[in-house]
This record gives sequence, C-alpha cells and structure tokens, in this order.
Amino acid sequence: AGKEQASRSGVALGAGVCRRPPVLSVCPRCARLSAAVMIRSARSIAASVAFLTRPKHKSTVQCILNSTIRHSSYDVAVVGAGIVGLATARELILRHPSLSFIILEKEKELASHQSGHNSGVIHSGIYYKPGSLKAKLCVRGATLAYEYCDKKGVPYKRCGKLIVAVEQEEVPRLRALYQRGQENSVRDLRMIDAKEIREREPYCRGLMALDSPYTGIVDWRLVALTYAKDFQDAGGTVLTEFEAADIAMVAESPAGSEEGSRAPA
Repeated sequence: AGKEQASRSGVALGAGVCRRPPVLSVCPRCARLSAAVMIRSARSIAASVAFLTRPKHKSTVQCILNSTIRHSSYDVAVVGAGIVGLATARELILRHPSLSFIILEKEKELASHQSGHNSGVIHSGIYYKPGSLKAKLCVRGATLAYEYCDKKGVPYKRCGKLIVAVEQEEVPRLRALYQRGQENSVRDLRMIDAKEIREREPYCRGLMALDSPYTGIVDWRLVALTYAKDFQDAGGTVLTEFEAADIAMVAESPAGSEEGSRAPA
C-alpha cells in the first residue's frame, strides 16, 4: 500500500518550538510508521529528524494498547513509554490540544523497565546542593507528586524516614545534612534525640537522627500508567511493540513555506 504524507505543524521541544512540520504516516496494511521531527539547535540552525518505526509482528490490532489509530498522520511522536516519555507526552498534549500526538513503545507493556523497577521513594530533597536545579526540582516535585496522587487516587504512604547517627563522629555530618535540608526548604525537617528515635522506631538505636516526615513511597509504575491514561483521555494514541528502528536527516522547509503554520507560538 502506498503512503500518504500530510504536512502538519511544528513540535514543541524544551522551551522552543520547531518550525518544520513533522510528518507521521501510517501504511493501511502493515501500520508502518515514519515521523519527521525538527530540532532547532542552540544556534537556531534548523534540522529535521525522521523516526522510522516498525511493528514486531504483522497484526496492527495487537500493537495497539487501549488506543485506535485516529489519524493518517501525527504532529508529534514520542518514542519510549517510560515515566519520562509518558510525563512529557502528557504535558505536551495538555499544553497543545490542537496537535495530534502518538507514543511509540517497543515493549508489550508501558513503563516496564526502570520506571517499574526502583525503590519507589518520594524524596523530600535533603541531599542536593542548595540552590541547584536538582534541589529545587526534588522539593517541588515531591509536593506535585503528592498532589497528583491525591487528585488521581493513586495510593501512596507518607511514612517518613530517619537518617540516624549511630556514632559520635557522625553527628556533625548529620547536622550538616539538616542545614542543607533547611536551605533547600524541605518540609517539616527536624533533629531528634535518642529517646524520640526509640519512640518513632522501637527497634532503632542511635545518638541522634534527622526526621523527614515528608518522605514517602509510591508505585511509580502505577503513576506512569496514570500519566498514560491522562494522555489517552486527552486524545493521544499509544502503540506498543513498535520500535524506533532508524533516525535519518531530512531537508528543511524552503524559505517562505507555510508549512508549520499551526505550530504553537
């Protein structure tokens, strides 16, 4: 079957928006897909990247995870459905509802690698260097994570944690961590003594501890799958068992072209 390619609008990448329209085409017989996505460099030099994907088997229906192919072409293709890809796709479709989106995942299930195999901690932001982006994002991210879980009914446990000094030489380091946490605006952080340690954790012994009640645990794979549901509810398409097989450069739009005119400003 022949492929029809329809020009679409630009795709937002980071803080900028590309002006070359990405193109995603679907072959009616084998659902072979190709997408061209432009990336603008730091020097504002435009280039285009084509994501070529192919199904691992012949059945198109088996490739679809709770989605139907809504378009013969898509404006934005996100390759990889881990928690980062799903969160990115969700945010993009909510910000730019006029564009069409598709997520392509090579595995049978979403978030099946690191996103579903981790300690499950919601970190409060104690350890990172004050003023760093990591510190700011960790503290803000913990608040947003709890808010999102409450809104979507995702179960979590705000169990808190103790960082315990068991020897005298560890006490100064513990105090330094407390100071760092204060500078990072970690919520409800406090120092506790040996008696309070036993009250909190009867089987724990220490000279002093840092009590971080805002630390919690959650199933991050469940969070990722909830992102996927949000994405689909907003009109996005998810395909599984599709792998990005190649990346190729394609030509820019010619000067004066109206392609990409629907790109968000």
